Amino acid sequence: MMRWRRIFTRGVSGTIALARCAAAPRTGFRVLMYHAVGSAAADDALGIYSMAPDLFAQQVAALADYDSASIVGLEQGLTATEPLRVAVTFDDGYRDNLYRAAPVLQKHGIPFTVFVCTGFMRQGSGNYLTPGELKELAALPGVTIGSHGATHTPLTGLDERALHDELATSKAYLEDVTGRAVTGLSYPHGAVDRRVRDAAAAAGYTIGAGSRFGSNGPSRDPLLLCRTDVLGIDSVRVFKQKLHGDWDWYRWRGADPAAS
Repeated sequence: MMRWRRIFTRGVSGTIALARCAAAPRTGFRVLMYHAVGSAAADDALGIYSMAPDLFAQQVAALADYDSASIVGLEQGLTATEPLRVAVTFDDGYRDNLYRAAPVLQKHGIPFTVFVCTGFMRQGSGNYLTPGELKELAALPGVTIGSHGATHTPLTGLDERALHDELATSKAYLEDVTGRAVTGLSYPHGAVDRRVRDAAAAAGYTIGAGSRFGSNGPSRDPLLLCRTDVLGIDSVRVFKQKLHGDWDWYRWRGADPAAS
């Protein structure tokens, strides 16, 4: 029911967002959140977390042509000096991130981060990256690999030992496969509070991305980044509205953990 409500709200409020486009774009650091491109996403009965390859290519072209923003890697977003910075991220670790998304992004010279759930990869599903594919993806210019946990379990529901294991084992496995340090984390299901944030820092993460909608100001905690979710139902017009900041009022992911 909640997902249907989100889709309905997005549809009927498109006119409101369009009306706001006359204002200057919001400043700060905007982190785009994608999932699958052209293949089925996990836990997605409505198909909103999988984007058609043609639409993805159109959105990336629009991003590349968006003169109001500087496109940066996730790690540079809070420290870069441009008024508006945009970073691209993917959750879960789908094979299509290598075969469909990467060629489009590299064509435009856009860096991106892929947050991989190691449990998905280890289960051997055809939709998820294999270790060999992950290593190939990590070796591409401008690509950063981060953790999306070991089992895609909401971290706020775990006790201290299970939380540590979830964070540490996924990090170690990804570092072993890629041969590179893994310092970025996407909290599964966007579930993060102060305790989880501190556990992530203790495990060696320096960047943490949630699911709370919006952009990030210069004082934002780098382990509690907001993101802008981009759905498979988002037209290029809606995508441009989201870049512009016209959807930042739509914060349906609950309380801000940075406020606690």
